[in-house]
Amino acid sequence: MADSRKPFYVTTPIYYVNAAPHLGTAYCTILCDVQARYRRAMGEDVKFLTGLDEHGEKVQLAAEDHGMTPQEWCDSLAPAFHDIWKTLEISNDDFIRTTQPRQVRAVQHLWNRMKEAGYIYKDSYDGWYCVHEETYYTDTQVAKSDEEHHVEGQHLCPECQRELQRVKEESWFFKLSAFQDRLLALYDEHPDFVMPDFRMNEVRSFVESGLRDISVSRTSFDWGIPVPFDDGHVTYVWFDALLNYATAVGFGDPDAAEEFAYRWPAQYHVVGKDIIRFHCVIWPAMLMAIGEALPEHVFAHGFLMVRNEATGQGEKMSKSRGNAIAPADVIDLLGVEGYRYYFMTDCVPGEDGAISYNRMQQVYNADLANSWGNLVSRSLNMSAKYFDGKTPVLPEGWAERENPLREVALGIAERYCPRMGVFDFVGAKDEVMALVRAANHYIEESAPWTVAKDPARADELEQIITNLLESIRICAHLFAPFMPETSAEVLRRLSLEAEIDCCDLSAACEWGGLASNVPVSKGDALFPRLATK
Repeated sequence: MADSRKPFYVTTPIYYVNAAPHLGTAYCTILCDVQARYRRAMGEDVKFLTGLDEHGEKVQLAAEDHGMTPQEWCDSLAPAFHDIWKTLEISNDDFIRTTQPRQVRAVQHLWNRMKEAGYIYKDSYDGWYCVHEETYYTDTQVAKSDEEHHVEGQHLCPECQRELQRVKEESWFFKLSAFQDRLLALYDEHPDFVMPDFRMNEVRSFVESGLRDISVSRTSFDWGIPVPFDDGHVTYVWFDALLNYATAVGFGDPDAAEEFAYRWPAQYHVVGKDIIRFHCVIWPAMLMAIGEALPEHVFAHGFLMVRNEATGQGEKMSKSRGNAIAPADVIDLLGVEGYRYYFMTDCVPGEDGAISYNRMQQVYNADLANSWGNLVSRSLNMSAKYFDGKTPVLPEGWAERENPLREVALGIAERYCPRMGVFDFVGAKDEVMALVRAANHYIEESAPWTVAKDPARADELEQIITNLLESIRICAHLFAPFMPETSAEVLRRLSLEAEIDCCDLSAACEWGGLASNVPVSKGDALFPRLATK
């Protein structure tokens, strides 16, 4: 595992196999992909994990409904995830499924470690359980839910409002209550453990209200990883699922001890805001119990809502309301790269985002068609037209000459990188678009088509086109995590294929890297303008 690069490990949650991938799972996965691509461009040794959560009562019931075994049901849905991730240009290094032998081995290793540490015990569970959420609820939580969602003769889940089950069964329990003070100390000592910072308040409040020991095995069904020392018990789905992050880097595998030491802990778990209690309370407590290092950050993203154009408000997406949007619908409208750009730069990571087709078209046309795509087309066309299909012959010291675009570009990586590193993708995009807009303004101000008519101004024309092409080269690098194929195509058109797999982004974005007197190609429009309705 010897590597001089800095390791960086980022994970999505593992997704339930009860349905095909949707807009929310795609959003979370692209968030991680953009971060992973950025880190690779910074020269870090990246591992990017995603996968599937395939155990639990919900999966078993879904399989029965479709006349399949649970494994057959999982196997039938897994290709849909592989296919959509390939379509959306997801660059994950690993894809874990909780039915894989490595996860079974790791979970059973966890059980043995927990038993040795003295943090599990056997008792009987008698309480409320939601199959859909795979979550236990206290009588107090259920009573509060009953007040808010009163339905005669039923008790509804506080999260999804489906009917709860009363479960009574023998169970192994994890002593979560023993970690209340240690968790609060963690939040004090590492205030960025939960990100964005406003999510920390919810987590802290939950822990301060008092932690109860949790049931971590089931006996009422058998679709789960067996508890190694107690026949008839299978692992509670979250006790299984959370461990996947460690499994994927060698936890529980004696032959992978070196990899585990190198890769663990993860730098970022990226999850939806609805599952932060599992990731920010239960998961760190599990790791504390067995003496393993904790992840550095849990980043919780918001929900995607559909914007009601009449009210301007965001509404929950659902088929019954007729407002559901599928990934394929957005790809058909914007293309894959437009899809990635819109969701990463118009929805603020960490906050709920209100999306609409109208807004998608506005962002696409304004940023990609009219600004970035237009800049590339005009500049490459002028370079080809005025310099015999090549970049200008660059004179000595050209990069030190003062000009408006150089001023905007100087230090751009230093402004962009701190934002990218904390998932402020909107802020990072703004830095790049500032240079794009400056370049478009520069075209209008300098009017190269007029300069080209005067042979005495040849040096001036050369400088104008050079400044534009250098700005495009830098923007292509900075846009690459968001739109990798577009950026690669722009660099190819500039005969800069060697720069496509960048591993020193700061150096690549220094003014002065343009190649002299090499072929350029205008090519087709990168982002054809969409006709607005």
